[in-house]
Amino acid sequence: MITRMEHHIKKHIENHNRIKIWINQLSIKSLVIISIHVLVLLVIVLIDGLDYRAKISLFAFLSAMTLWITTKIPAGFVAITLIMFIVIMNAEDPELLYHSLSEEVVWLMVGSFIIGEAVKQSGLAERLTFSILRKFNKKSNVLLGVSSILFASVFFIPSTSGRAALSMPIINQLSQKFSTKEQSVLAILAPVIILMSTSATIIGAGSHLIGIGLLESTVDQSISYIDWLIWGVPFTLVITLFSFFIIKWMLWPKDEFREIENVQTEDKMMLRQPINGKEKKTVILMSFLIVGWMTESVHGYDIAFITMVGAILVMMPNYGIISWKQGMKSISWNLIVFVAAATALGKVLVDSGVVKWIEKEMLNVLHMFIGAPEWFIVFIILLVTVSSHLYITSHTTRAIVFIPSLLLFSETIGVNPSTVVFLSLIGMNYCVTVPVSSKALLLFYEEGETSYDASNLLKISAILMPLYILVMMLFYFSYWQWAGMHL
Repeated sequence: MITRMEHHIKKHIENHNRIKIWINQLSIKSLVIISIHVLVLLVIVLIDGLDYRAKISLFAFLSAMTLWITTKIPAGFVAITLIMFIVIMNAEDPELLYHSLSEEVVWLMVGSFIIGEAVKQSGLAERLTFSILRKFNKKSNVLLGVSSILFASVFFIPSTSGRAALSMPIINQLSQKFSTKEQSVLAILAPVIILMSTSATIIGAGSHLIGIGLLESTVDQSISYIDWLIWGVPFTLVITLFSFFIIKWMLWPKDEFREIENVQTEDKMMLRQPINGKEKKTVILMSFLIVGWMTESVHGYDIAFITMVGAILVMMPNYGIISWKQGMKSISWNLIVFVAAATALGKVLVDSGVVKWIEKEMLNVLHMFIGAPEWFIVFIILLVTVSSHLYITSHTTRAIVFIPSLLLFSETIGVNPSTVVFLSLIGMNYCVTVPVSSKALLLFYEEGETSYDASNLLKISAILMPLYILVMMLFYFSYWQWAGMHL
């Protein structure tokens, strides 16, 4: 009897010790993450305006955002697991998972990887890289040179995704001259500059055209290409420069070599060589792609489809630049699965009614500001639109969801709808907090030789987002009003 009792006590102590060890192994970071999840769950449960399906979808999305930013768990694993969670909780059908691979962004990225590999294999990426390095021997100057090229590309490539797809092989090639820490800065710098330069022209993003279309159909007003250029270019130039210096100041390693070594001999030899057949084919193909992207409204095929046509052409037997096997190997399937699942998580917010609920709540808040001072109305519009990327991951969806409501708001309080639409579209162009908010950020995220950490993106956004709003406010009350923009 005593022996059995001693054995029971010993077992109880062992179990207690196991629990104690497990608790000790839980780091403060893990406890914080668990606490955030519990808090989010409690808040969502108490929301009256959402049904069961919407609550589960919102919890899964916020959980994914938390885990992507705070942990090293593979992003794709997090996204797939939370889609499974939504399905298991009966908030969605299993088709949510299956249909995720049919998203436009998935095929855009598949095509981009294949075309990027073709540009690299042809030798064109190397040639372009050496032509940049020939002009700059300091690494910081190379960063500025690359940023200038990316900024200029907005005027002839009307898609952030297209600009990112073109820049990816060049950035990957260029990164070979940089250290690992410096490569991660390049991986953030390229997409951020691409995104910040979007506001320069009316063709910089599809959302601009959607917003203008809604403005024309609703209140019979419009914003011309020239007006947008006059308003957009100076602002874009300023905010792009700010972004460049903030990234460099926050992330660029202070102890690295400033100059690029062993470049002169290599680049002279490379640039003296005549352009070979593969490079000529690649130049023709890239020209075809740019024309295809620019004439989307004419032929009706979206950017992803045009990109896939380009991918098929580069892999054609006997006539292509790379083989089918090389093309398939170049695709980062890890990233593709993440993008598919993450896009589905964002889409389910729209389908379950979460976004509609957020829109309704925000409109109720906006109506409270009838008769408010001008600066306050501008600030509220910017706060709503700039932060919208945190819960609506698609740029196009943001425009479709918010522009009609903001037009209604402008009519209700009696302000100029054209100004409200312009400010809103520029505000929605900000999407630099999490990788899933932009296709350009996703292309460079956590993959291959050149990649970045999501936590670094969050650090940059903590400074850049308030600065973006501040610069827009300053522009509105100075240059934009002088250039004829008024509420």
